[in-house]
Amino acid sequence: MADEQTHHQQLLTKREREVFERLVQGKSTKEIAEALFISQKTVRNHISNVILKLGVKGRSQAVVHLIRLGELEL
Repeated sequence: MADEQTHHQQLLTKREREVFERLVQGKSTKEIAEALFISQKTVRNHISNVILKLGVKGRSQAVVHLIRLGELEL
């Protein structure tokens, strides 16, 4: 169980988690960028990185996968 918790803690970086938490809230890329004081391109990069990590096809699938893993809550 400890190994599983460690894996979950390392799955997303702090910033990736912040981006996806806002995505779940229905925020746009622009809104996320403004809230986190980063560029829209950086937001898209974080989303792309998570999509690659999870091996899914898009941000919607990434959100569903992260919720199933317990990484995000609705």
